[in-house]
Amino acid sequence: MKSAVLVFPGINRERDMARTLTLVSGVEPAMVWHADTELPAGTDLVVVPGGFSYGDYLRCGAIAARAPIMDAVRAFADKGGFVLGVCNGFQILCESGLLPGVLMRNAQLKFICRDVHLRVERSDTPFTRGYNAGQVICVPVAHGEGNWIADDDTVRRVEGEGQVIFRYCAPDGTRDPDANINGAINAIAGIVNARGNVAGMMPHPENHVESVIGSTDGRGLFAGLVAQFSKAA
Repeated sequence: MKSAVLVFPGINRERDMARTLTLVSGVEPAMVWHADTELPAGTDLVVVPGGFSYGDYLRCGAIAARAPIMDAVRAFADKGGFVLGVCNGFQILCESGLLPGVLMRNAQLKFICRDVHLRVERSDTPFTRGYNAGQVICVPVAHGEGNWIADDDTVRRVEGEGQVIFRYCAPDGTRDPDANINGAINAIAGIVNARGNVAGMMPHPENHVESVIGSTDGRGLFAGLVAQFSKAA
């Protein structure tokens, strides 16, 4: 799997993501600067990492969504290329129109940094094939604007077409208002586009891939992507 990790001013999780991709795939990703206009030849997966691109001025991800490299990312996705956005990356993908909805301030207006439980809603996407549908995983979050919202028609479409891949949940997998840490509509933590090749999520699976840290629940996402491209090859 040949991956590319985008780097914007203020992004601070690009090395975490690069380390995880190297650990799981065995191939070091290319680091692509925001002012570049092309992706490396042969790229299989583009990852937009977490952090605070451009200091989160205007709206989170709004400036990064208009960076030169994003034109190449949109063209890549239009051709069926796989794109993953995590945390600020999710915000950037929404602001760039690659995913529906927008991420707003957390309901309690506080920055949240802790482990959360997620229920895997589907296991038949390239981003979730490393899990079982209904499985509960534990991964960290670190965000102040993770409250996913959209208009009623968009929510109905996202839910009706099975675009939700992760939801905040209680440890036993049940829906619990207290588990919906940021107030996102329907406790949505991660979604895919209608085509299934672009995904975004607020939690950080790249930070739970090594047992020395205490959990490897995030590894399934990356292992599933590696398996996807191995199968395609």
